[in-house]
Amino acid sequence: MSNDPTAHPLHPPLSPLPDDAEVVVVIPALHAGPAIGRAVASALRQDLVGDVVVAAGDPDTADAARAAADGDPRLRVVDNPTGRTPDALNAAIAASDAEVVVRLDAHAVLPPGYVTRAVETLRRTGAANVGGRQVPVADRGFARAVAVAMTSPAGAGGATYRVGGPEGEVDTVYLGVFRREALNAVGHYDPRFTRNQDAELNVRLRAAGYAVWFDPKLAVDYRPRDTVRGLASQYLQYGRWRRLTARTHQGSLGPRQLAAPTLVAGLGAALVLAAMTGFWPLFGLALATYVAALVVAAAPFVPTLRLVPQVVVALGTMHLAWGIGFLLGPPRMAHVERSRPGDADR
Repeated sequence: MSNDPTAHPLHPPLSPLPDDAEVVVVIPALHAGPAIGRAVASALRQDLVGDVVVAAGDPDTADAARAAADGDPRLRVVDNPTGRTPDALNAAIAASDAEVVVRLDAHAVLPPGYVTRAVETLRRTGAANVGGRQVPVADRGFARAVAVAMTSPAGAGGATYRVGGPEGEVDTVYLGVFRREALNAVGHYDPRFTRNQDAELNVRLRAAGYAVWFDPKLAVDYRPRDTVRGLASQYLQYGRWRRLTARTHQGSLGPRQLAAPTLVAGLGAALVLAAMTGFWPLFGLALATYVAALVVAAAPFVPTLRLVPQVVVALGTMHLAWGIGFLLGPPRMAHVERSRPGDADR
């Protein structure tokens, strides 16, 4: 069956969200350690939440989630043998029939009032998915520089969920609070997408005629990577799996997704030309121009000038790793066609 979202007819508007709509928080977790306890506790403290379902990929994470709940019957733990995020999310969603599905990552914490505000926004807008800002939080080391880089236009590429903006329809949001009716209609998360499953799902929701809505009053803290190696690995994977989204959904790429691979291709071309001609200043000039642009882009956002070099390193790592990943494309296993939950019903 085709994965092209434009092959599906537009769905009718969502039915009005009942005043007593049930809410479930779903948390994919693998080797989450103490972090899962903070995530579970923040979910159980939310008003309106009926159940919290943790899809655990290992026994230690499952035990930590149960310990954090301290006997609260609203917590349910389901197994996720593959350990993969899309499988975990689909298993957690299937374990409940709540009308509203709140996604939470194991290393994130929901602030007070988050679910109440999100449900109100779903009801007010008629959207299929609402979400807000991803707020990087770090006060020391390289992670602090990454947090600054992620919220600057040069690092976020104009993504609303990172730089903020007015309330309204967007292409994607951080995490997400969904209407189950819409999830059922488009088939939940695509199991092929080890990474980038959120953006891919939102592509299908929007192509099916549903709204993805940004509410700036919704914000969830995020703890960025604290090493160059960790950041490079993360963004390499982001780029590789975004390439699969582009292949699966023609026309889903925008200028901000093409900037990093274009940069990598340009620097690579300068390197090859310099090697062929022996005129190495050509590559040096290209690299120096890029670094100077990063300094100019970073300077307005750093709290102290001493942080500028680290922010430049963070931005360069994000750009180059994402661009290389995109040009490499997804792992071979990702090309295998797999059915998604709900495909049999369409």
